Amino acid sequence: MISYRKKICLIGDFAVGKTSLVKRYVDNIFAEDYMTTVGVSIVTKEVQFDQHARVKFVIWDIAGADKLTTVSRSYLAGANGYVLVADGTRTDTIESALALKAAIDNALSQPKSIQLLNKHDLIDDWKIDANTHAHLHAGMKWQLTSAKSGEGVEQAFISLARRFLDDVR
Repeated sequence: MISYRKKICLIGDFAVGKTSLVKRYVDNIFAEDYMTTVGVSIVTKEVQFDQHARVKFVIWDIAGADKLTTVSRSYLAGANGYVLVADGTRTDTIESALALKAAIDNALSQPKSIQLLNKHDLIDDWKIDANTHAHLHAGMKWQLTSAKSGEGVEQAFISLARRFLDDVR
């Protein structure tokens, strides 16, 4: 059996839903009253593809920030990939995410990544204008998710796990 252990970090601005996404993915729960992550929270989850391949994620939910700090850089050390999260109701989080992606890609050696545009359950409140929409699709594939409803969450993590397996198959 092919079995991999991969450290991935959830990165994004404050209150974009990183912790909610992790809780939905790992425990299949959602709560309205999460407390802001201070520092980092670490959990694990295994993705079993078949009897021949699995990926065990060590998920680092890093406190929200609009730029990399010395502390967040230290949390990224040894990461194999990351999940970049932005909030569709707040366009400033998308701009922050784009800046974070550039900094992380520079800090890590060829990391695997996925980009999540979260809070799709609040689509009527989204603030994405034509300029922001153009930025979103400039060479990046964003997946729509809702930690509240669960929409797209498991599929996003599975797609990241597949990217790790594709390198060895």
